[in-house]
Parts: sequence; structure tokens; C-alpha cells
Amino acid sequence: MKKITSRDNPTFKQLRVLAGSSRERRSQRRTLLDGMHLAESYVACHGAPELLVVSEGGTRDGEITRFVDRCPQVPVVQLADALFGEVSPVSTPTGILAVIQIPAAGISKTRDGSCVLLDAIQDAGNLGSILRSAAAAGVSDAHLGSGCAQAWSPRVLRAAMGAHFSLNINEHADLAAVLRVFPGVSVSTSLRGNEELFALDLTGPVAWLFGNEGAGLSPELAALASHTARIPMPGGTESLNVAAAAAVCLFEELRQKRAKSVRASIPLGKQPADLPK
Repeated sequence: MKKITSRDNPTFKQLRVLAGSSRERRSQRRTLLDGMHLAESYVACHGAPELLVVSEGGTRDGEITRFVDRCPQVPVVQLADALFGEVSPVSTPTGILAVIQIPAAGISKTRDGSCVLLDAIQDAGNLGSILRSAAAAGVSDAHLGSGCAQAWSPRVLRAAMGAHFSLNINEHADLAAVLRVFPGVSVSTSLRGNEELFALDLTGPVAWLFGNEGAGLSPELAALASHTARIPMPGGTESLNVAAAAAVCLFEELRQKRAKSVRASIPLGKQPADLPK
């Protein structure tokens, strides 16, 4: 394990650039994963990372050392705790980072599955939360317009908690072009939506459109949605955070599809009256 104690070290300088520059991450197609959960999730889906970075304190953590031992082919460097703190994206560093190649977008399943289309979602926490909800609900594809935060930034990765590795993420997507070939329904949400979310038929493929935290969807994109739904809020709250709204929508779709699957498995004429519709 190579030990680094100087800020002039080339490896440290490279790590600091990856931590702080979205331009460099895009140029190099590399990023940083912070913490054991992300590192383990990546290894489970994509294999060994390029490099493991452990803090001085992390070398005394049994979980971290066991993980490092499970990756004998991966180079490991140890950073002094102060240096590690400069490249970690969190205020309380966990003691381990992994440098990875950003996975290329795979073959889109949008033509036969559901997807999320994100228009200028700029907050890293919101973007990561939406990706996490999409993965949890079984959505296959996430299309991010050019105004979105970088999907593979350390902060978005941390907020998504490993969701990236089970999604096909298409950045800088032409969202209108995706919609034009999508075979199912497309749904946006609005406080002034003319349909209630829970009244929509979401049992087929759905393209969900979620827009900027303040401005919402662009008018051009909103006009392409086949449904504009409102989420009922009897408690009187003015609106939902976009990540919360996305979670409500995605799991309503999941609920409807599970109910449809249950109904399909029961012989005709024998379905109980209280079966979910």
C-alpha cells in the first residue's frame, strides 16, 4: 500500500481534480465512489475498481481492510487523514474511496419498459434521490437532459446509494426525441394537472417527466406529455419536493402493476371483491 502525505503528489492531485471537477470527470470518464456501500455495490455489478484509496484512519477499520483484501488485484494508496478529507465529498469521511470508470450507457429498454425523463434537475440530492426511487421501483432507464446535474458526481452517487449500478443512465439526452418514439403513456405532474395521479392507468410502459426544482418542466417538453397529473395533497401543503413527487408517482405505478399481476393470476369469476383495482 503506497502512502501519500504530500499535496504535491501526482496521485493526490488527480484525486482532487476528480472530486471537484465535473469537466474532468466527463473528459476522463472516471469518478469517485465514497464509502463501503457504494464500493461494494459497484464491485457486485461491474467488478474491480481502478484504484482504492484508504485514509490513515481507515486502515484501522476492519470492514475496510477486509474489503481491500477481497480486491487483491486493485492498486491501493493510503492518504494521510487530512489529505483524504480534501478529496472526500462528505463532511465526515468514511475512510475509503474507489476510483472507477463511468459505465457507458447500455441498450435502452425504454421501448418496452418504463423510464424517467429529467429536465434540468440541478440539485445533487434531488437527482440522486430520484435515481434511487427509480431503481427501487424497477424502472430500467433514466434519461437526463442537458440541464441536469452530473449523474456521476460524488454527491449524486452518494444520494443514490448504489442505484446507478442497476440503471441505464443516458446523460445529455434529447428528451423530446425519447418521447416521440416512446410506445406507452407519458406523464408529467403539476399542481394544475387536469387528472388525478391515482386515476390514471399506469399498468403499461410509462415515461415519467420531472422538471426543474423551481421552474418545472420546460413548456416545450410539458406539451409533449400525454397526461398532466396532480398529486392530491389534502393536508394543505403547497407542493412536494420533486424527489418526493417522483417517489409517489413511481410507486403508484408499481402498485398498479402488482395489482394487475395478482388479478391476472386468479381464474376468471373467482376474484375476491376486495382485490385492489
